[in-house]
Amino acid sequence: MSTRLLPLLIVLMAAVLLALGVPLAVSVAGAEQQKAVVDRIDDTARFAALAQFVTDGTSGPRRTVPDERLETLRRELGSYYGVYGIRAGVFYRTGIPMANAPADWSLPALGEVRDAFGEALLSRRSHDPEQVWPWQRHRLVVASPVIRDGDVVAVVVTDSPTGQMRSRTLHGWLLIGTGEIAAMLLAVGAALRLTGWVLRPVRILDATTHDIATGRLKSRVAAAGGPPELRRLARSFNEMADNVEDVLEQQRAFVADASHQLRNPLSALLLRIELLALELPKGNEEIASVRTEGKRLAQVLDDLLDLALAEHAEPDLKLIDIGELAAERVAAWAPAAEAKGVRLFGDCPATTAWADPVALSSALDAVIDNAVKFTPGGESVEVTVSFDRDTSTIVVADHGPGLTDEEIARVGDRFWRSGRHQNIKGSGLGLSISRALLAAGGGSISYARHRQEEPRGLRVTVTVPRSVPTA
Repeated sequence: MSTRLLPLLIVLMAAVLLALGVPLAVSVAGAEQQKAVVDRIDDTARFAALAQFVTDGTSGPRRTVPDERLETLRRELGSYYGVYGIRAGVFYRTGIPMANAPADWSLPALGEVRDAFGEALLSRRSHDPEQVWPWQRHRLVVASPVIRDGDVVAVVVTDSPTGQMRSRTLHGWLLIGTGEIAAMLLAVGAALRLTGWVLRPVRILDATTHDIATGRLKSRVAAAGGPPELRRLARSFNEMADNVEDVLEQQRAFVADASHQLRNPLSALLLRIELLALELPKGNEEIASVRTEGKRLAQVLDDLLDLALAEHAEPDLKLIDIGELAAERVAAWAPAAEAKGVRLFGDCPATTAWADPVALSSALDAVIDNAVKFTPGGESVEVTVSFDRDTSTIVVADHGPGLTDEEIARVGDRFWRSGRHQNIKGSGLGLSISRALLAAGGGSISYARHRQEEPRGLRVTVTVPRSVPTA
Protein backbone atom coordinates (compact mmCIF):
# COMPACT_ATOMS: atom_id res chain seq x y z
CA MET A 1 0.00 0.00 0.00
CA SER A 2 2.88 2.37 0.75
CA THR A 3 4.13 1.93 -2.84
CA ARG A 4 0.78 3.29 -4.04
CA LEU A 5 0.21 5.97 -1.39
CA LEU A 6 3.72 7.44 -1.37
CA PRO A 7 3.92 8.20 -5.14
CA LEU A 8 0.48 9.81 -4.92
CA LEU A 9 1.61 12.12 -2.12
CA ILE A 10 4.87 12.93 -3.94
CA VAL A 11 3.02 13.75 -7.17
CA LEU A 12 0.60 16.02 -5.32
CA MET A 13 3.40 17.84 -3.52
CA ALA A 14 5.41 18.15 -6.74
CA ALA A 15 2.34 19.65 -8.43
CA VAL A 16 1.96 22.18 -5.60
CA LEU A 17 5.63 23.13 -5.78
CA LEU A 18 5.45 23.51 -9.55
CA ALA A 19 2.30 25.58 -9.25
CA LEU A 20 4.20 27.92 -6.93
CA GLY A 21 7.60 27.76 -8.62
CA VAL A 22 6.61 28.33 -12.24
CA PRO A 23 4.78 31.67 -11.62
CA LEU A 24 7.65 32.73 -9.35
CA ALA A 25 10.19 31.97 -12.09
CA VAL A 26 8.10 33.88 -14.62
CA SER A 27 7.85 36.85 -12.27
CA VAL A 28 11.63 36.81 -11.71
CA ALA A 29 12.23 36.92 -15.47
CA GLY A 30 9.64 39.67 -15.86
CA ALA A 31 11.15 41.71 -13.01
CA GLU A 32 14.65 41.47 -14.48
CA GLN A 33 13.42 42.57 -17.89
CA GLN A 34 11.30 45.35 -16.40
CA LYS A 35 14.32 46.63 -14.52
CA ALA A 36 16.36 46.66 -17.74
CA VAL A 37 13.57 48.40 -19.67
CA VAL A 38 13.20 51.10 -16.99
CA ASP A 39 16.97 51.70 -17.10
CA ARG A 40 16.86 52.05 -20.90
CA ILE A 41 13.87 54.39 -20.71
CA ASP A 42 15.75 56.58 -18.24
CA ASP A 43 18.79 56.58 -20.53
CA THR A 44 16.75 57.45 -23.62
CA ALA A 45 14.98 60.21 -21.69
CA ARG A 46 18.34 61.72 -20.75
CA PHE A 47 19.60 61.53 -24.32
CA ALA A 48 16.31 63.04 -25.57
CA ALA A 49 16.78 65.97 -23.18
CA LEU A 50 20.28 66.57 -24.59
CA ALA A 51 19.08 66.29 -28.20
CA GLN A 52 16.13 68.60 -27.62
CA PHE A 53 18.25 71.74 -27.79
CA VAL A 54 20.61 70.72 -30.59
CA THR A 55 20.72 73.34 -33.39
CA ASP A 56 18.04 72.85 -36.07
CA GLY A 57 18.87 70.29 -38.65
CA THR A 58 16.04 67.87 -38.22
CA SER A 59 14.96 67.81 -41.82
CA GLY A 60 18.16 67.74 -43.73
CA PRO A 61 21.78 66.81 -43.63
CA ARG A 62 23.82 67.64 -40.57
CA ARG A 63 25.11 71.17 -40.36
CA THR A 64 28.83 71.67 -40.70
CA VAL A 65 28.68 74.49 -38.11
CA PRO A 66 29.96 73.18 -34.82
CA ASP A 67 27.27 72.76 -32.17
CA GLU A 68 28.45 72.37 -28.59
CA ARG A 69 25.27 70.52 -27.56
CA LEU A 70 25.63 68.15 -30.47
CA GLU A 71 29.23 67.43 -29.53
CA THR A 72 28.16 66.84 -25.95
CA LEU A 73 25.47 64.42 -27.15
CA ARG A 74 27.96 62.52 -29.28
CA ARG A 75 30.43 62.24 -26.39
CA GLU A 76 27.67 60.98 -24.10
CA LEU A 77 26.56 58.38 -26.62
CA GLY A 78 30.15 57.28 -27.22
CA SER A 79 30.84 56.93 -23.52
CA TYR A 80 27.55 55.08 -23.06
CA TYR A 81 28.43 52.58 -25.78
CA GLY A 82 32.00 52.19 -24.52
CA VAL A 83 30.93 51.48 -20.94
CA TYR A 84 27.79 49.37 -21.42
CA GLY A 85 28.15 48.06 -24.97
CA ILE A 86 24.66 49.34 -25.76
CA ARG A 87 24.15 50.79 -29.21
CA ALA A 88 22.40 54.14 -28.99
CA GLY A 89 21.55 56.87 -31.47
CA VAL A 90 19.44 59.96 -32.07
CA PHE A 91 17.78 59.90 -35.48
CA TYR A 92 15.85 62.63 -37.26
CA ARG A 93 12.37 61.86 -38.50
CA THR A 94 13.86 60.99 -41.89
CA GLY A 95 16.08 58.37 -40.31
CA ILE A 96 19.26 60.40 -40.71
CA PRO A 97 21.39 60.10 -37.59
CA MET A 98 21.92 63.22 -35.49
CA ALA A 99 24.41 61.35 -33.30
CA ASN A 100 25.05 57.65 -32.85
CA ALA A 101 27.44 55.19 -31.27
CA PRO A 102 29.01 53.27 -32.77
CA ALA A 103 29.42 55.62 -35.71
CA ASP A 104 28.54 52.97 -38.31
CA TRP A 105 25.20 52.07 -36.68
CA SER A 106 22.14 53.21 -38.57
CA LEU A 107 18.44 52.47 -38.68
CA PRO A 108 17.68 49.17 -40.38
CA ALA A 109 14.90 48.97 -42.92
CA LEU A 110 13.01 46.32 -40.96
CA GLY A 111 13.02 44.72 -37.55
CA GLU A 112 12.47 45.68 -33.94
CA VAL A 113 14.59 48.85 -34.15
CA ARG A 114 12.59 50.20 -37.09
CA ASP A 115 9.29 49.29 -35.38
CA ALA A 116 10.33 51.08 -32.17
CA PHE A 117 11.45 54.12 -34.19
CA GLY A 118 8.11 54.28 -35.99
CA GLU A 119 6.18 54.03 -32.73
CA ALA A 120 8.25 56.84 -31.18
CA LEU A 121 7.48 59.07 -34.19
CA LEU A 122 3.88 58.92 -33.03
CA SER A 123 5.01 60.60 -29.80
CA ARG A 124 4.79 57.37 -27.81
CA ARG A 125 7.48 55.53 -25.97
CA SER A 126 8.02 51.90 -26.81
CA HIS A 127 5.63 49.46 -25.27
CA ASP A 128 7.10 46.75 -23.07
CA PRO A 129 9.17 44.54 -25.34
CA GLU A 130 8.41 40.86 -25.71
CA GLN A 131 9.70 38.79 -22.79
CA VAL A 132 13.25 37.53 -23.33
CA TRP A 133 13.91 34.10 -21.74
CA PRO A 134 17.33 32.81 -20.70
CA TRP A 135 17.56 30.47 -23.69
CA GLN A 136 16.85 33.28 -26.20
CA ARG A 137 19.51 35.62 -27.64
CA HIS A 138 17.15 38.48 -28.47
CA ARG A 139 18.10 42.15 -28.01
CA LEU A 140 16.19 44.74 -26.05
CA VAL A 141 15.10 47.82 -28.10
CA VAL A 142 13.71 50.98 -26.43
CA ALA A 143 12.89 54.25 -28.24
CA SER A 144 11.81 57.65 -26.91
CA PRO A 145 10.71 60.72 -28.93
CA VAL A 146 12.57 64.05 -28.87
CA ILE A 147 9.87 66.69 -28.66
CA ARG A 148 10.37 70.39 -29.43
CA ASP A 149 7.48 72.85 -29.40
CA GLY A 150 5.04 69.95 -29.27
CA ASP A 151 6.45 68.21 -32.36
CA VAL A 152 8.57 65.08 -32.61
CA VAL A 153 11.80 66.24 -34.21
CA ALA A 154 13.92 63.14 -33.56
CA VAL A 155 13.91 59.73 -31.88
CA VAL A 156 16.39 58.25 -29.38
CA VAL A 157 16.85 54.52 -29.91
CA THR A 158 18.84 52.07 -27.73
CA ASP A 159 19.59 48.51 -28.81
CA SER A 160 20.78 46.54 -25.77
CA PRO A 161 22.32 43.06 -25.54
CA THR A 162 20.45 40.85 -23.05
CA GLY A 163 23.26 38.57 -21.89
CA GLN A 164 23.58 40.04 -18.39
CA MET A 165 19.83 40.21 -17.96
CA ARG A 166 19.44 36.61 -18.99
CA SER A 167 22.28 35.59 -16.64
CA ARG A 168 20.58 37.30 -13.72
CA THR A 169 17.31 35.63 -14.63
CA LEU A 170 19.00 32.24 -14.83
CA HIS A 171 20.68 32.83 -11.47
CA GLY A 172 17.31 33.63 -9.95
CA TRP A 173 15.86 30.51 -11.48
CA LEU A 174 18.70 28.43 -10.05
CA LEU A 175 17.93 29.80 -6.59
CA ILE A 176 14.24 28.97 -7.09
CA GLY A 177 15.13 25.49 -8.37
CA THR A 178 17.41 24.89 -5.37
CA GLY A 179 14.64 25.95 -3.04
CA GLU A 180 12.16 23.74 -4.89
CA ILE A 181 14.50 20.72 -4.64
CA ALA A 182 15.07 21.35 -0.95
CA ALA A 183 11.33 21.70 -0.40
CA MET A 184 10.72 18.52 -2.40
CA LEU A 185 13.24 16.59 -0.31
CA LEU A 186 11.58 17.85 2.85
CA ALA A 187 8.21 16.94 1.38
CA VAL A 188 9.39 13.41 0.50
CA GLY A 189 10.74 12.99 4.03
CA ALA A 190 7.45 14.22 5.45
CA ALA A 191 5.55 11.89 3.09
CA LEU A 192 7.66 8.94 4.22
CA ARG A 193 6.97 9.74 7.86
CA LEU A 194 3.30 10.33 7.14
CA THR A 195 2.81 7.11 5.19
CA GLY A 196 4.74 5.17 7.82
CA TRP A 197 2.60 6.68 10.56
CA VAL A 198 -0.64 5.99 8.70
CA LEU A 199 0.22 2.52 7.38
CA ARG A 200 2.03 1.03 10.37
CA PRO A 201 -1.24 -0.07 12.03
CA VAL A 202 -2.38 -1.43 8.65
CA ARG A 203 0.80 -3.51 8.27
CA ILE A 204 0.45 -4.84 11.82
CA LEU A 205 -3.21 -5.62 11.15
CA ASP A 206 -2.32 -7.40 7.89
CA ALA A 207 0.38 -9.50 9.60
CA THR A 208 -1.96 -10.42 12.45
CA THR A 209 -4.73 -11.35 10.01
CA HIS A 210 -2.29 -13.60 8.14
CA ASP A 211 -1.26 -15.26 11.41
CA ILE A 212 -4.87 -15.95 12.36
CA ALA A 213 -5.65 -17.20 8.85
CA THR A 214 -2.76 -19.68 9.08
CA GLY A 215 -4.00 -21.07 12.40
CA ARG A 216 -2.24 -18.91 15.03
CA LEU A 217 -5.46 -17.82 16.71
CA LYS A 218 -3.67 -16.31 19.71
CA SER A 219 -2.23 -13.51 17.56
CA ARG A 220 -3.51 -10.02 18.29
CA VAL A 221 -2.89 -6.55 16.92
CA ALA A 222 -0.29 -4.84 19.10
CA ALA A 223 -0.89 -1.29 20.24
CA ALA A 224 0.55 1.12 17.67
CA GLY A 225 0.30 4.73 16.61
CA GLY A 226 -1.53 6.01 13.58
CA PRO A 227 -4.81 7.80 13.01
CA PRO A 228 -7.53 7.36 15.64
CA GLU A 229 -9.73 5.52 13.12
CA LEU A 230 -7.06 2.84 12.60
CA ARG A 231 -6.42 2.51 16.34
CA ARG A 232 -10.15 2.01 16.83
CA LEU A 233 -10.12 -0.56 14.00
CA ALA A 234 -7.27 -2.44 15.74
CA ARG A 235 -9.24 -2.60 18.98
CA SER A 236 -12.33 -3.79 17.13
CA PHE A 237 -10.25 -6.43 15.33
CA ASN A 238 -8.87 -7.74 18.61
CA GLU A 239 -12.39 -7.96 20.03
CA MET A 240 -13.54 -9.83 16.93
CA ALA A 241 -10.56 -12.21 17.14
CA ASP A 242 -11.36 -12.89 20.82
CA ASN A 243 -14.97 -13.68 19.94
CA VAL A 244 -13.96 -15.93 17.05
CA GLU A 245 -11.46 -17.77 19.25
CA ASP A 246 -14.10 -18.23 21.94
CA VAL A 247 -16.57 -19.60 19.39
CA LEU A 248 -13.99 -22.01 17.95
CA GLU A 249 -12.97 -23.07 21.43
CA GLN A 250 -16.60 -23.75 22.31
CA GLN A 251 -16.98 -25.70 19.07
CA ARG A 252 -13.91 -27.81 19.80
CA ALA A 253 -15.03 -28.37 23.37
CA PHE A 254 -18.47 -29.39 22.15
CA VAL A 255 -17.03 -31.86 19.63
CA ALA A 256 -14.67 -33.33 22.21
CA ASP A 257 -17.35 -33.54 24.91
CA ALA A 258 -19.95 -34.92 22.52
CA SER A 259 -17.50 -37.56 21.23
CA HIS A 260 -16.53 -38.52 24.75
CA GLN A 261 -20.09 -38.58 26.08
CA LEU A 262 -21.41 -40.62 23.16
CA ARG A 263 -18.78 -43.31 23.55
CA ASN A 264 -20.26 -44.68 26.79
CA PRO A 265 -23.84 -45.19 25.54
CA LEU A 266 -22.46 -46.46 22.23
CA SER A 267 -20.28 -48.99 24.05
CA ALA A 268 -23.31 -50.08 26.10
CA LEU A 269 -25.36 -50.36 22.90
CA LEU A 270 -22.68 -52.49 21.21
CA LEU A 271 -22.55 -54.74 24.28
CA ARG A 272 -26.31 -55.24 24.15
CA ILE A 273 -26.04 -56.00 20.45
CA GLU A 274 -23.49 -58.68 21.23
CA LEU A 275 -25.78 -60.13 23.92
CA LEU A 276 -28.67 -60.04 21.49
CA ALA A 277 -26.57 -61.82 18.89
CA LEU A 278 -26.18 -64.75 21.29
CA GLU A 279 -29.95 -65.29 21.14
CA LEU A 280 -30.06 -65.27 17.35
CA PRO A 281 -28.92 -67.94 14.90
CA LYS A 282 -25.28 -67.74 13.84
CA GLY A 283 -24.64 -65.90 10.57
CA ASN A 284 -27.64 -63.58 10.90
CA GLU A 285 -27.02 -60.81 8.32
CA GLU A 286 -29.00 -58.10 10.11
CA ILE A 287 -27.13 -58.42 13.39
CA ALA A 288 -23.82 -58.47 11.49
CA SER A 289 -24.79 -55.27 9.66
CA VAL A 290 -25.82 -53.58 12.93
CA ARG A 291 -22.54 -54.67 14.54
CA THR A 292 -20.54 -53.22 11.59
CA GLU A 293 -22.36 -49.90 11.66
CA GLY A 294 -21.90 -49.65 15.41
CA LYS A 295 -18.16 -50.19 15.13
CA ARG A 296 -17.99 -47.63 12.32
CA LEU A 297 -19.82 -45.10 14.51
CA ALA A 298 -17.36 -45.80 17.32
CA GLN A 299 -14.48 -45.14 14.90
CA VAL A 300 -16.05 -41.85 13.79
CA LEU A 301 -16.38 -40.74 17.43
CA ASP A 302 -12.75 -41.62 18.10
CA ASP A 303 -11.64 -39.69 15.02
CA LEU A 304 -13.75 -36.67 16.03
CA LEU A 305 -12.10 -36.66 19.43
CA ASP A 306 -8.65 -36.94 17.82
CA LEU A 307 -9.48 -34.07 15.46
CA ALA A 308 -10.65 -31.84 18.32
CA LEU A 309 -7.48 -32.60 20.27
CA ALA A 310 -5.29 -32.05 17.20
CA GLU A 311 -6.77 -28.59 16.55
CA HIS A 312 -6.43 -27.60 20.19
CA ALA A 313 -3.07 -29.05 21.19
CA GLU A 314 0.10 -26.96 21.16
CA PRO A 315 2.91 -28.58 19.14
CA ASP A 316 6.10 -29.72 20.86
CA LEU A 317 8.57 -28.79 18.13
CA LYS A 318 11.96 -30.45 18.06
CA LEU A 319 14.83 -30.76 15.62
CA ILE A 320 14.45 -34.38 14.48
CA ASP A 321 15.74 -36.67 11.76
CA ILE A 322 12.90 -36.82 9.27
CA GLY A 323 14.47 -39.69 7.35
CA GLU A 324 14.75 -41.85 10.45
CA LEU A 325 11.16 -41.13 11.51
CA ALA A 326 9.81 -41.92 8.02
CA ALA A 327 11.82 -45.18 7.93
CA GLU A 328 10.29 -46.18 11.28
CA ARG A 329 6.76 -45.60 9.99
CA VAL A 330 7.52 -47.59 6.81
CA ALA A 331 8.78 -50.47 8.92
CA ALA A 332 5.71 -50.28 11.19
CA TRP A 333 3.30 -50.46 8.24
CA ALA A 334 5.22 -53.09 6.31
CA PRO A 335 3.38 -56.07 7.90
CA ALA A 336 -0.04 -54.58 7.11
CA ALA A 337 1.03 -53.89 3.54
CA GLU A 338 2.50 -57.39 3.15
CA ALA A 339 -0.69 -58.96 4.48
CA LYS A 340 -2.61 -57.21 1.69
CA GLY A 341 -0.05 -58.09 -0.94
CA VAL A 342 1.18 -54.49 -1.37
CA ARG A 343 4.88 -53.74 -1.63
CA LEU A 344 5.89 -50.84 0.66
CA PHE A 345 9.25 -49.22 -0.18
CA GLY A 346 11.09 -46.41 1.58
CA ASP A 347 13.90 -44.15 0.37
CA CYS A 348 14.61 -42.19 3.52
CA PRO A 349 17.98 -40.41 3.63
CA ALA A 350 18.88 -38.56 6.81
CA THR A 351 17.72 -34.95 6.96
CA THR A 352 16.74 -32.74 9.84
CA ALA A 353 13.70 -30.50 10.27
CA TRP A 354 11.62 -28.90 12.99
CA ALA A 355 8.47 -30.85 13.81
CA ASP A 356 6.47 -32.46 16.61
CA PRO A 357 7.55 -36.14 16.42
CA VAL A 358 4.22 -37.47 17.69
CA ALA A 359 2.16 -35.24 15.39
CA LEU A 360 4.31 -36.03 12.34
CA SER A 361 4.19 -39.76 13.09
CA SER A 362 0.40 -39.63 13.39
CA ALA A 363 0.11 -37.73 10.12
CA LEU A 364 2.39 -40.21 8.31
CA ASP A 365 0.37 -43.10 9.76
CA ALA A 366 -2.83 -41.63 8.32
CA VAL A 367 -1.26 -41.03 4.90
CA ILE A 368 0.44 -44.45 4.65
CA ASP A 369 -2.70 -46.16 5.93
CA ASN A 370 -4.72 -44.52 3.13
CA ALA A 371 -2.10 -45.43 0.53
CA VAL A 372 -2.00 -49.10 1.58
CA LYS A 373 -5.79 -49.22 1.97
CA PHE A 374 -6.53 -48.00 -1.58
CA THR A 375 -3.67 -49.77 -3.38
CA PRO A 376 -4.68 -53.13 -4.86
CA GLY A 377 -2.61 -56.24 -4.25
CA GLY A 378 0.44 -56.65 -6.44
CA GLU A 379 1.04 -52.88 -6.63
CA SER A 380 3.47 -50.79 -4.59
CA VAL A 381 3.61 -47.74 -2.32
CA GLU A 382 6.77 -45.61 -2.26
CA VAL A 383 7.80 -43.30 0.58
CA THR A 384 10.52 -40.82 -0.42
CA VAL A 385 12.29 -38.26 1.74
CA SER A 386 13.99 -35.21 0.20
CA PHE A 387 15.00 -31.71 1.27
CA ASP A 388 16.06 -28.30 0.04
CA ARG A 389 17.38 -25.17 1.74
CA ASP A 390 14.13 -24.32 3.58
CA THR A 391 12.02 -27.47 3.85
CA SER A 392 12.09 -31.25 4.12
CA THR A 393 9.45 -33.26 2.32
CA ILE A 394 8.05 -36.76 2.65
CA VAL A 395 6.26 -38.01 -0.47
CA VAL A 396 3.92 -41.01 -0.27
CA ALA A 397 2.96 -42.24 -3.74
CA ASP A 398 0.61 -45.15 -4.38
CA HIS A 399 -0.65 -46.97 -7.45
CA GLY A 400 -4.29 -47.09 -6.45
CA PRO A 401 -7.31 -45.97 -8.49
CA GLY A 402 -6.42 -42.31 -7.94
CA LEU A 403 -8.70 -39.27 -7.92
CA THR A 404 -9.96 -36.78 -10.46
CA ASP A 405 -9.02 -33.10 -10.31
CA GLU A 406 -12.37 -32.26 -8.70
CA GLU A 407 -11.86 -34.94 -6.07
CA ILE A 408 -8.27 -33.86 -5.35
CA ALA A 409 -9.57 -30.36 -4.61
CA ARG A 410 -11.74 -31.84 -1.82
CA VAL A 411 -9.21 -34.23 -0.30
CA GLY A 412 -8.76 -33.39 3.38
CA ASP A 413 -12.27 -31.99 3.89
CA ARG A 414 -13.93 -33.35 6.97
CA PHE A 415 -16.05 -36.45 6.38
CA TRP A 416 -15.44 -36.29 2.64
CA ARG A 417 -14.87 -39.53 0.79
CA SER A 418 -14.96 -40.28 -2.91
CA GLY A 419 -18.22 -41.83 -4.07
CA ARG A 420 -16.16 -44.68 -5.54
CA HIS A 421 -14.68 -45.58 -2.15
CA GLN A 422 -17.73 -45.56 0.13
CA ASN A 423 -17.49 -49.31 0.66
CA ILE A 424 -13.93 -49.06 2.05
CA LYS A 425 -13.53 -48.73 5.80
CA GLY A 426 -12.93 -45.19 7.06
CA SER A 427 -14.56 -42.07 8.48
CA GLY A 428 -13.19 -39.39 6.15
CA LEU A 429 -11.40 -37.65 9.01
CA GLY A 430 -7.90 -39.16 8.83
CA LEU A 431 -6.43 -36.62 6.40
CA SER A 432 -8.21 -33.73 8.18
CA ILE A 433 -6.48 -34.81 11.39
CA SER A 434 -3.15 -34.99 9.54
CA ARG A 435 -3.58 -31.48 8.16
CA ALA A 436 -4.42 -30.07 11.61
CA LEU A 437 -1.43 -31.80 13.21
CA LEU A 438 0.98 -30.53 10.55
CA ALA A 439 -0.39 -26.98 10.42
CA ALA A 440 0.08 -26.60 14.18
CA GLY A 441 3.84 -27.08 13.69
CA GLY A 442 4.23 -24.94 10.56
CA GLY A 443 3.99 -27.88 8.14
CA SER A 444 1.59 -28.62 5.31
CA ILE A 445 0.15 -31.46 3.26
CA SER A 446 -0.75 -31.41 -0.45
CA TYR A 447 -2.16 -33.85 -2.98
CA ALA A 448 -1.62 -34.53 -6.67
CA ARG A 449 -1.90 -37.28 -9.24
CA HIS A 450 0.87 -39.85 -9.21
CA ARG A 451 0.56 -40.27 -12.96
CA GLN A 452 -0.41 -37.22 -14.96
CA GLU A 453 -1.52 -39.01 -18.10
CA GLU A 454 -4.41 -40.75 -16.31
CA PRO A 455 -6.17 -40.37 -12.95
CA ARG A 456 -4.37 -43.31 -11.40
CA GLY A 457 -2.47 -43.22 -8.13
CA LEU A 458 -2.25 -40.45 -5.55
CA ARG A 459 0.85 -38.50 -4.56
CA VAL A 460 0.73 -37.02 -1.05
CA THR A 461 3.47 -34.54 -0.07
CA VAL A 462 4.12 -33.74 3.58
CA THR A 463 6.27 -30.63 4.07
CA VAL A 464 7.94 -29.48 7.30
CA PRO A 465 10.26 -26.49 7.82
CA ARG A 466 14.00 -26.85 8.38
CA SER A 467 14.12 -23.71 10.51
CA VAL A 468 12.18 -22.87 13.64
CA PRO A 469 8.69 -21.63 12.60
CA THR A 470 7.95 -18.08 13.74
CA ALA A 471 5.37 -17.77 16.45
